[in-house]
Amino acid sequence: MSDLVFTADDLALTRFAVSPMWEVVNSFRLLAAGAPHPVHQPWLDQVRPRVASAGLDTGRLAELLPPERAYLPDFLTPFPPVPAPTLAEELAAIRSTPADQVQADLDKLGTPVARPLRLPRLVEEIEAYWDLAIAPYWARVKALLDADVFHRARQVAERGAAHLFNDLHSTVSWDDNTLRLVRRQCALSREATGPGLLLVPSVFAKRVLTWSRPPAPPQLAYPARGTGALWERRPAERAEAIAAVLGRFRTRLLTELDAPASTTELARRTGTSAAGVSQHLTALRDAGIVSAHRAGRSVLYARTAVGESLLTLS
Repeated sequence: MSDLVFTADDLALTRFAVSPMWEVVNSFRLLAAGAPHPVHQPWLDQVRPRVASAGLDTGRLAELLPPERAYLPDFLTPFPPVPAPTLAEELAAIRSTPADQVQADLDKLGTPVARPLRLPRLVEEIEAYWDLAIAPYWARVKALLDADVFHRARQVAERGAAHLFNDLHSTVSWDDNTLRLVRRQCALSREATGPGLLLVPSVFAKRVLTWSRPPAPPQLAYPARGTGALWERRPAERAEAIAAVLGRFRTRLLTELDAPASTTELARRTGTSAAGVSQHLTALRDAGIVSAHRAGRSVLYARTAVGESLLTLS
C-alpha cells in the first residue's frame, strides 16, 4: 500500500489533464500483450495488423514498454503543464529530456536495451504509432476522456474531493487527509513527490498507474469511466435530418465511419466507385466533418468530433 498525504495546499493544487502520451503507452502495452480483450477487441483487431506491417511491434517502443513489466519509463509520460496538451507538445518534452533522466528510467526498467536510445528517432516512432493506432480514433477517445473529467469535476463540486477519490477506482481510497493506493508496484509518498496531484483518465489503462518526478506533482492515471461502451456502434439518431443538409450519400459515408475506413473499403460497402467516394470524402474533410490519416499505402478516414456530434444526440 502507498499513502499520499495531503495538506490543504495539495488539495488546492489537484487538477485533471488529458494526455495523448498516456494513451500511447497504455494502448501500446495492450497491443504488445497479444491477448484478447473484452472491451478493446474491435480496436485491437483493426490496429494490430497495421502496427505489425509498419514494424512498430518490434521497434523501440516494444523495448521500452514490455507488457510483462509493471514499470513505465517516466520520460514517456512527461508532466502536462496544461489541461489538454497536444501530442506535439508532449513529444517536444520527451525530446528535451536530459540524458541522465532517460538513463535512470532505463536502469529502473531493468530490461536490456540492445541499441543506443536516440530520442529524436524514438519520437518519430511514436508519431508513426500515433498516426496508425490513435489518431483515427482520437475524436471518440478524447470525447470520452473529456466526459470523464467533466463528471469528476461535478463530483467535486457537488459532493467534495473525498467522494471523488473514493469513486476513482477500487484500489484507491481517501481517509484522514490521505490518498491510499493498494497493490502498488512502486511506492508513492509525499516525501518523494512535488505538491498537489495530477489526475489523468485513460481509456486504455487496465489499472491505476502512478508517476513521480519531483518537483512536479505526482501523476495518477486511472481507467476512465464509460470505456466499456467506447467501441460500440452508435445509433445515428439524426441521420435523416443530416441527410437533408449533406445529402444521403455523404450521410451514408459518415455513418459507415463508425470505425475508420479507407476509400476502397467504403466503395465496397456502398457499391460506389472509389473515385466517387473520394470526391465526397474530400468535401466532408474540407468541412471538418471527417479527417484523413496515412496508414502505410492507404489513407484512413475517420469522423471528427464535429462529425460525431452531427450524428448523435449526446
